[in-house]
Amino acid sequence: MAASPQQQQQGQSGSGGGGGGWSPEQFWSLLDKADRRFARVRDLPPLGRQEPDAFAKAFRAYTQLWRMQQEHRHRLLDAGLRRWQVGEIAARIAHLYYAQYQRTADTALLSEAFVFYHAVLDRAYFMDADHHLSPAKHLRFLARFLLVALLLARRSHTVPRLAADIRALLDDSKKSFQEAEYKEWKHVVQEIARFLRADSPFMNMRPLRYSYAFDPPPDTLPTVSPTVKKRGLVLSDTILCSYYPNEVKFTDLSIDVFRMLQCLEWEPCGSFALNNGYTAHDESGQNQPNLLKDLRDAALPPNPLKTILYRPSATHFLTVLATKCEELPSNGIMLIYLSAAGEMVTSDTGEKVVNNFSKFDISSTSYTNSKEDKEPCLWLGCREGSNCIYPGDLIPFTRRPLFLVIDSSISHAFKAVQWLLPIFYCGTLRSLLFCSYFTSIHGTERGETAAMLLSPSSRSSTVGFSGDSTRNSGSQFTMFLTAPLQAFWLLIGNNGMDNDRDAYNKAEELLSLSLNEWSTTLAASSSLHPVWVEVLGDPLLRRLLLRFIFCRAAHSLFKPTKHKTEFLPTCMPPLPESVDAESMLSQSCVMRVASFFGASSQFSFAEITTWPDADAEEAVVTSSSGSANKGVPETTRNLDISNSSTSF
Repeated sequence: MAASPQQQQQGQSGSGGGGGGWSPEQFWSLLDKADRRFARVRDLPPLGRQEPDAFAKAFRAYTQLWRMQQEHRHRLLDAGLRRWQVGEIAARIAHLYYAQYQRTADTALLSEAFVFYHAVLDRAYFMDADHHLSPAKHLRFLARFLLVALLLARRSHTVPRLAADIRALLDDSKKSFQEAEYKEWKHVVQEIARFLRADSPFMNMRPLRYSYAFDPPPDTLPTVSPTVKKRGLVLSDTILCSYYPNEVKFTDLSIDVFRMLQCLEWEPCGSFALNNGYTAHDESGQNQPNLLKDLRDAALPPNPLKTILYRPSATHFLTVLATKCEELPSNGIMLIYLSAAGEMVTSDTGEKVVNNFSKFDISSTSYTNSKEDKEPCLWLGCREGSNCIYPGDLIPFTRRPLFLVIDSSISHAFKAVQWLLPIFYCGTLRSLLFCSYFTSIHGTERGETAAMLLSPSSRSSTVGFSGDSTRNSGSQFTMFLTAPLQAFWLLIGNNGMDNDRDAYNKAEELLSLSLNEWSTTLAASSSLHPVWVEVLGDPLLRRLLLRFIFCRAAHSLFKPTKHKTEFLPTCMPPLPESVDAESMLSQSCVMRVASFFGASSQFSFAEITTWPDADAEEAVVTSSSGSANKGVPETTRNLDISNSSTSF
């Protein structure tokens, strides 16, 4: 990881200190140098395991700047320093932290960025910058801060305040914009409103990240038998890509990727932070002393690296995938999340092969373009050019361990790839026909069995998912993987607005109990495929798999979708029969949750299905809900923004 400001103190105390030779000209010179280094960092692609030297150089320059303005505040004021310039330095430090988070996936860096962004807003550094800071630049600052606040789930005060500030600033500055630029920002405001409606308080009843307050500590999870051979693979890299026309998004972050991104991270304020008086939804910014501590739990694994692609071309997507596979650690698993519209497109493979055989002077070549000759593809952008990804494009990358999550109406195609083969008759080339056939991806991998979670081809038309749900609230399948209880609530026609916190917590405990039963059954199964054995060894992937089982069981037993394969998600390789969608275990687990909501009549259960006594169940939940206390050494921040509280 590149050195951050608080890591730059050693060997630098003299560079920004109060030596007798210091002059304001040194500050202005360093400011120019820092601006140039910031521009280099801003232009770097957020890809690669190696941190560029530009990060360390930019952090070093801004550390010195920040220290200078703290120690020589009055002399710099006399030399012409303005409050908006101090705010711009703090905003760029925040942006550096966020850029570093994009490369390292360290959520503690988001808290660092939040501290500096919040200081700029709270101290109104930009309020007197009307003639020096353009409205567009101010709007970009607010939008970046809003993105960080959303990722940290600061929904109570910060997010609404920022959304209102953006809307008010745009209205007040309308005359300062060209018509085209004003329309662009007006569209951003509309995107924010749609995003906040989809990311409602109901969806934030609990952290989407792996949280010790709701999820079991990794050392308490059921494990497979010691006699089962395990390689110890862990999730280390992910590619997240989603595109639908007019989908809910903010900047280049769709609502589905937003949820999946958080689902693949560890909550930075877990049991350690909770025991130290900090909550993940505290909005007091830099005035909260614990925000100036290192909130990372040393016992937590690092988050997997994530690359977010928005509307990539096929060549760009495959280039990124190849790069990440090349850099994948020997014990790593790559997760690929694709959420996009699918389509059966006409393949031109036959035409290409025919053209290649033309040099043999074939007198008769026949090729029929029928429905069977159409190949399924995912559109990662507008339906033109090279924006489509075919299932077969992923086969070469199965030389490394892959975990695929495909959320599309043609997800079933990822179980089978269409091939066109030339067939020769009479041993000559005088008559050439083409035969198409499908072969399963599972079993044709180039070295590693790919684990696949595949969405239903159709979405259930319930109250919560009526119409085009992807355009309104995000994908139903992705919601089950990231916020399963809310997805179940919507499935049974409850919008969740009338449910209080106590009811939600109880339902969450019941769901956790069901997930734990599935987990124990999988770990004890003798027919569990080796690829799922590796998945169970990683807590983040295990949670996705268990939520998938819940999603599959709920849809299989839900009366409107029962026995309708187009509404049922699938996985490859197959899971043991003991966790099948209609097994007695699955029926009992779904009944436990459905009966709590009074919705058991909406599901088709076998008459012999029973569930544990409520009192005994509550006792089990209570005894297993404790979280381990894990101490973390406190880190003193060397770049303390609270030192800059002097008003001027």
